[in-house]
Amino acid sequence: MVVMSSRLSSNLISADKNEGQQWFAIYVRPRHEKRVAQHFGVRGIEHFLPLYAEQRKWKDGSRQTVLFPLFPNYLFVRITRTARASVLEVPGVLWIIGGGSESSTVSDSYVHFLRDRLPEGRVKPHPYLVTGKMVRIKSGAMAGIQGILVRNKNDCRVVVTLELIERSVIVELDSADLELLYSIPVAV
Repeated sequence: MVVMSSRLSSNLISADKNEGQQWFAIYVRPRHEKRVAQHFGVRGIEHFLPLYAEQRKWKDGSRQTVLFPLFPNYLFVRITRTARASVLEVPGVLWIIGGGSESSTVSDSYVHFLRDRLPEGRVKPHPYLVTGKMVRIKSGAMAGIQGILVRNKNDCRVVVTLELIERSVIVELDSADLELLYSIPVAV
């Protein structure tokens, strides 16, 4: 019975300690994500650097599994709004993401989702697709054809134009079959 109450009291203390803390995305210098995470660890700042594993082949023919940041230049920290200065003092940290003096928070569920799924190998980076961006179809019967991403709800709709006859068609595809090319202004 005494053991249970001490566990309960330690849970209450840790809950009080975490009260008011929220996850924030921070932007760091290119290729400094792991170093910044080490600094956070030394300073006792709760952080999360999502990494994914990828096989790389070197010039000598050897293969090795390398860990890369899922979001290059970004880490997540869990702090109170008043502790922002301690994060900005860390070497390599450029800014906390958000507008003006108020930083935007990242939901706990998003961070927990990443923490749960990354070890399973089910989360990989994917280019950010935005309506109005030029994309190329990577696979299937239309592989190599370029078009403009028109809608990205459940499925991606790409307008493919045959300029020779000045006609267009719209094709529904999975976002995994598309790669981002460049941006052009589009009136939708």
